[in-house]
Amino acid sequence: MWHDGKLTTIGFDADDTLWQNEQFFRLTEKRFAAMLDDHGEAEHISARLLEAERRNLAVYGFGIKGFTLSMIETAIEVTQGRVSASVIAEILDAGREMLSHPIEALPHARETVEKLAGTFRLVLITKGDLFDQERKLAGSGLGDLFDAVEIVSEKNAATYSRLFSRHGDGPAKSMMVGNSLKSDVVPAIEAGGWGVHVPHELTWVLEHVEAPVAESRFRQIVDLGQLPGLVEGIVNAG
Repeated sequence: MWHDGKLTTIGFDADDTLWQNEQFFRLTEKRFAAMLDDHGEAEHISARLLEAERRNLAVYGFGIKGFTLSMIETAIEVTQGRVSASVIAEILDAGREMLSHPIEALPHARETVEKLAGTFRLVLITKGDLFDQERKLAGSGLGDLFDAVEIVSEKNAATYSRLFSRHGDGPAKSMMVGNSLKSDVVPAIEAGGWGVHVPHELTWVLEHVEAPVAESRFRQIVDLGQLPGLVEGIVNAG
């Protein structure tokens, strides 16, 4: 039976909250820079790639496919159109490998989700490529523990207001848990909910913003193992 009180619904981010993700992008980025080492230092290639990713977010969205297309675009730019077909093929291979990487659960992910399931409505809220996110969720073995799964193109206050109203009792009785302050925490608080930051050692630079430390509904924990205790404290507070 679901909890009926000041907190009834908990949303979880997926990538780098429940399982590893950014590390695969970083490894592929290094591999990409090595492919183009005749055309600049690794730092320069990475900076150009980041510029392409930033430009392309509105076109391709988040995920590996957009990242792969941004690598191809960057390769064309830094070689002034002279990039070889073999390098393009290698970039495509790197993208395919990312789409098949094994799922590595983060510490305490399963035990925490299992502990909260059945007591609170659990909603997985993630952004990125639909097929890739579905693959990772299936591979994680966590899918059956969630009452709903939402794969969205963007995470903002309107997104959380809509989803927590659809799957819960509105944002005021909801909590969002994730590694990204920009996508998971700040907009959830703006919507009227709780925002819980679970820092990850690797977070994409485009997800960096200041922590909303002045917000009464902002919390930060070391890892997911601390979440059940935090939730209990909120529920039992006067």
